[in-house]
Amino acid sequence: MRKPGRPEPLALRVKGAASVLHFLIKACGKGERVALVTLTHVIGRSSRAPGTQMGVSESGAYLGSFSGGCIEAAVVAEARRVIESGVAETVRFGDGSPFIDIKLPCGGGIDLLITPQPPLHLLVEAHALLADRRPALLSLGKDGAISAVAARDGDSTRWRDEVFHVRHDPDLRIVIVGHGEETRALASIASAYGAQVVVLTPNSALVDLLRSAGTTVHHLKTPAPSPWLETDRFTATVFLFHDHDWESALLKQALEQDGFFVGAMGSRATHAVRIAALERAGVSIESIDRLTGPIGLIPATRDPETLALSALGQIAMRYEAACGRAASGYEPVSRFDGSTTPAGDGVHILQGVNVGEFIGSSSNMGG
Repeated sequence: MRKPGRPEPLALRVKGAASVLHFLIKACGKGERVALVTLTHVIGRSSRAPGTQMGVSESGAYLGSFSGGCIEAAVVAEARRVIESGVAETVRFGDGSPFIDIKLPCGGGIDLLITPQPPLHLLVEAHALLADRRPALLSLGKDGAISAVAARDGDSTRWRDEVFHVRHDPDLRIVIVGHGEETRALASIASAYGAQVVVLTPNSALVDLLRSAGTTVHHLKTPAPSPWLETDRFTATVFLFHDHDWESALLKQALEQDGFFVGAMGSRATHAVRIAALERAGVSIESIDRLTGPIGLIPATRDPETLALSALGQIAMRYEAACGRAASGYEPVSRFDGSTTPAGDGVHILQGVNVGEFIGSSSNMGG
């Protein structure tokens, strides 16, 4: 039960917004009329969160989804009809919908606001904000009016009066600094997840392998600070070195930046040595406290693929919290050791369910 005075939960962060905007921009560039379709309300349960968007062209091409494929064809048909009429509409699918033959498998319902012919310059502006790693706020009126501005802290996806505001944060970026199979595995699974991946490695063979797979990769020649190690508050940095002599200067550089996550592979004993080295290098206690180690949700992993999956799960969890989408607020919850901690610091609340991280109580491969 929500505590008195607690605000309504914010919508979960929506992935792929930049891709939908790019699709619409390309379609407009070909002279096609388009519609932006936005999920504005969920009745009961749904596989997508409010703020999820789809781009539809008059040709029938589209990008994005609101289900597992159950209603997309119908959504495209309605969007094409609205494109022809030129008048924005809200259409319901599922529970309470006039389309009684179209059901959502979860048994719920969704309201979709269909905005025909969003101005091209606004699509370009929103896409440019995300490409520049800045949050964007789209404001959509029931009458088809639309605006796009840089989102401020506190802006969120929700209705305000008769306008639906959609906040889109930049996609997750993961900077992987390391060598060996762990680096290859994490780069592969993170790319498949949809994150922007940048790898910094001293291993020339790994540079060639990852570059051939389309990964952005830079060859480290020395363990000194690197101009390629740049982060923002939507970026995670992961260190995957067995040779820890490569770590200290680069770790110090990462901890001095704004990334929401900095983590390093290794056992608890290795992490203690790492912290001591950072202290000797003059890194502040506040910065060191930002360092997560051992990394991952799964304790004591012993193969690269499991470590990669474990680390990616932890990063994705922290990213949702960093974007302010995981929950409407934080409260103390039990840790695995029986103590309490604010949700979000290793444990957070998502729809009433406690999701725990084995932070500080596990070890993983890497010595």
